[in-house]
Amino acid sequence: MFRRASSLLARSHFSARTRSFSADLPAASSTDDAFVAAWKKMIPNIDPPKTPLSFMSPRPATPSSIPSKLTVNFVLPYASELSAKEVDMVIIPATTGQMGVLPGHVATIAELKPGVLSVHEGNDTKKYFVSSGFAFIHGNSYADIIAVEAVPVEQIDASQVQKGLAEFTQKLNSASTDLEKAEAQIGIDVHSALNAAITG
Repeated sequence: MFRRASSLLARSHFSARTRSFSADLPAASSTDDAFVAAWKKMIPNIDPPKTPLSFMSPRPATPSSIPSKLTVNFVLPYASELSAKEVDMVIIPATTGQMGVLPGHVATIAELKPGVLSVHEGNDTKKYFVSSGFAFIHGNSYADIIAVEAVPVEQIDASQVQKGLAEFTQKLNSASTDLEKAEAQIGIDVHSALNAAITG
């Protein structure tokens, strides 16, 4: 019984190691032909419903060599800052520290913390202050950065940042409950990061 179990484990371990990564697989087709055929057979006078795949473009294939540019999508809930923009490098404020992303970066998911996101294209650098969000780095030199809130650093008003920092510091000093302390500390962290973004 133990021999049989160990041989099954060895076979499953071998098959798991030889399985392709998702980035190596071809992109899925945007329509499920079997579903559409069954739908048309049952309800020929109504168009089949659209699935999420029908709204997505196919995943780009993994290149055989490392491209010279990183393709970045940088989106907010209400706007798209960068769409399929080819850049040299992006530096993101991850919770684990500043993370530089170049073409050919290993596939990674990183949580963003309040800080400066910088996009480098040649000699030009565009800096944004982001409050939070996630960065999805794909193995095919694509990066999707989703931020809750973002603003170009040059649009930040230094006097408002100092005022907000003073207000949240006062709230923290006068807080009586854990909730009030936590809210005040979050405000201090964000305004401190804003201040650091302005002062450089």
